[in-house]
Amino acid sequence: MLSALVGHAQNKGTVKGQVVDSLSALPLGYASIAIHAVGDNKLINGNLTDEQGKFTIEVPRGQYYAVINFVGYGASQSNPFTVSSDVLHVDLGTLFIKPKVDVLQEVVVQAQKSSMELSLDKKIFNVGQDLANSGGTASDILMNIPSVAVDPEGNVKLRGSDNVKILIDGKPSGLVSFKGGAGLQQLQASMIERVEVITNPSARYEAEGLGGIINIVLKKEKNEGFNGSIDVITGHPTNYGLAANLNYRRKKINFFINYGFAYRDQPGRSSMYQETYVNDTTFILDQTNQSTMKGLNNNIRGGIDYYFSEKSILTGSYLFRRSDAKRLTDIVYKDYLFSKDHMVDYSTRRQDETEAEPNSEYSLIYKKIFPGKGHELLTEVKYLDNWESSDQTFTQHFFQPDGTEDASQAILQKSLNDESEKQFLVQVDYTRPIAKEGKLEGGFRRSDRNMINDYVVTQQNPDGSFSVVGDLDNIFYYDETITAAYGILGNKSKWFSYQAGLRAEWTDVKTTLQKTSEVNPRKYNNLFPSVHVTFALPKENSLQLSYSRRVRRPFYNDLSPFMTYSDSRNYFSGNPDLNPEFSNVIEVGHMKYFESGSLSSSLYSRSTNDKIDQIRIVDENGNATTMPRNLLSEKAYGLEVSGTFDITKWWKFDANANFFYASVDGSNIESGYKTTTYSWFARQTSRFSLPANIDFQLRMNYEAPQKTVQGSRKALKYMDVSFSKDIFKGKGTLNLNILDVFNSRIQRSVAEGEIFYSDRSNQFRRRQINLAVSYRINRVKSARKQREETVAD
Repeated sequence: MLSALVGHAQNKGTVKGQVVDSLSALPLGYASIAIHAVGDNKLINGNLTDEQGKFTIEVPRGQYYAVINFVGYGASQSNPFTVSSDVLHVDLGTLFIKPKVDVLQEVVVQAQKSSMELSLDKKIFNVGQDLANSGGTASDILMNIPSVAVDPEGNVKLRGSDNVKILIDGKPSGLVSFKGGAGLQQLQASMIERVEVITNPSARYEAEGLGGIINIVLKKEKNEGFNGSIDVITGHPTNYGLAANLNYRRKKINFFINYGFAYRDQPGRSSMYQETYVNDTTFILDQTNQSTMKGLNNNIRGGIDYYFSEKSILTGSYLFRRSDAKRLTDIVYKDYLFSKDHMVDYSTRRQDETEAEPNSEYSLIYKKIFPGKGHELLTEVKYLDNWESSDQTFTQHFFQPDGTEDASQAILQKSLNDESEKQFLVQVDYTRPIAKEGKLEGGFRRSDRNMINDYVVTQQNPDGSFSVVGDLDNIFYYDETITAAYGILGNKSKWFSYQAGLRAEWTDVKTTLQKTSEVNPRKYNNLFPSVHVTFALPKENSLQLSYSRRVRRPFYNDLSPFMTYSDSRNYFSGNPDLNPEFSNVIEVGHMKYFESGSLSSSLYSRSTNDKIDQIRIVDENGNATTMPRNLLSEKAYGLEVSGTFDITKWWKFDANANFFYASVDGSNIESGYKTTTYSWFARQTSRFSLPANIDFQLRMNYEAPQKTVQGSRKALKYMDVSFSKDIFKGKGTLNLNILDVFNSRIQRSVAEGEIFYSDRSNQFRRRQINLAVSYRINRVKSARKQREETVAD
């Protein structure tokens, strides 16, 4: 086998180089490189440049020339070169291409940049090309990303794990704060350029996130002159929005600004049927919830890049987000005895909440590129200042089965909840090339976070005064310091490469309940190794083996003991006694490239100790409390397959499927809390190019049933359709999409305990229809993997 590999390697060589803008000297990512034979001009091979404008292409021995194409630029051709037994590896160096002055009038782009780009260590999704994202939010985008699931509350799961680290532009952000992934419902989709999914991160990344890392990259242009885009959105149910992404580049200074505005009136509904068994008596609760949330969201992000030189860049940016929401939720509780033929009574409860959430984020980044390939220094200082204020009023009325109200039981309650967060982050990353193809990386990170939650619930007395309900009056402090350092050594040969790293993290967390003087300090000092090994196999195949150790630390919301009080029968709270969970993740990945697409597959295993899961406990009165608990362990194994193919010139097909097995042991809580489950989920997207420059997109999703330690999650299926057409002579695009066409995206689950059975359903968002118009200023539509572009007369 080794002889065959060596023989194959000797028959082929490689061509590499870097494509840059001739005016700004900036690298051009995703430019098209085509290698042609001298003489008959036959196309031999091709590829796209990476984000740094670099490319490497394998070719057999022979005489060739390279043709470089990029949307908005004139085609460029290299000088002829030869690949022979004496010179197997050719470096074309820096290839300059010139922008077209009249690009908007002349260039007709025949295809667009691939919506999904596969690599062995991560998957990149160019979400701007996904028609279903127009008019939506960042949460809507994640719903359509393979391997990712978003529940009705906006919580994000990756490969079935809800412990996912979400980053914005590679760093923590105020956009993901108190609400976790749910905060992404307030970020306009049109402000996002791409999403990167990293399922088995190296030591370069934080060890937090057992399921992996999702990195959301916001739009930011660097082209010379003034350019950008503006999006206007309308939809039903009410969805009005505006997004602007603007940029001005002049010599050494680049200004950029992103602004997003959205007003939404979002209806939702849920229901629950619950049986409680006490002393041979069955109590039945039939509960329905109807809600509306009116939200006004504003996001603005601006900054300046200053180029001391093309290899020394200082970037300062500021982000401000403010969300104002008005939430009304009406709940009806119907109580029965033994069966629904014998109603005992019923009650109604209304939640009226006003919420304000302003967030600020300051960032200063310096990047220095030294002589030598890949030799660079990146430093960043970031400060987050976030707060949230919630003012809620609850009114509850009680009735006899015949509708007669018992006014003496009426309840009026108020809840005030003020939360604040301040975080200071310093990070330094350094990369230095060693030997011929190797590199050494190292870095340091320090994060200090302080959070405060001032919480009180009061109830009106018969005399009209208000008094505190139980012990629901306290101030919760969360203080966290995480210090980390890492080192990575990597190298590669013709067909083999490796990367081994070690990350050390020192964690110091302390929670305090001020009024009851309850202090809970936690300290963790841990090492997190990672190894990635890649084999380049014949016939455009690649294989990678990887291992990493990950951690899930209980966070602020996990530890806060305060209960939600909107539902008087179902309470949710954190758990101050929660311990961290640790996982060992192993993955074997394979990639195969075809002329018309690519296919990626991976086998993975995840072994977790002290798994954190939500456990529901019901008392003899039928009231439920759900809180995170540490289970003993979880072992999960899975197979994931993703592919993207150009079936024909007018049909592009993307698909993803994930099959997994999990064994969960929660017998430390209750002997019956042990389960094994097989499940799978799949998603396919087809995009068709129709006459009259119309694009049509069809997406179908299916999530199979899955067992949990307390019951099961039922199947989920839904479909989206979208249409797109270029307008304004190619400077604009009109998008129409219908999300959840059949109104079937309803989360359903069953939970069982020693004295209860419950069946719940939740539809956070109903069918949504959006119409969006996008207008590009001195820009053209981004290019997809392509071999050529057509120039009109």
